[in-house]
Amino acid sequence: MSYRIWNGDVSFGPQEGLNGPYLNSSGRVLYYDVREGDYWDPKTDFFVDRDEVGLLQKSIFDIISE
Repeated sequence: MSYRIWNGDVSFGPQEGLNGPYLNSSGRVLYYDVREGDYWDPKTDFFVDRDEVGLLQKSIFDIISE
């Protein structure tokens, strides 16, 4: 999945115990929880489903390969 480090909205600052924040290509801000091994969405307070991460990644690769 393509990510870049978030340097925008200060409400998405560093979180203790999490890597990030990362902004993915869809504009969603996510943090990576090393202990859980999953990406966490601070707006919903849920971990992003691995299938959803895979779909986001596939859509990015499809766009790039066109």
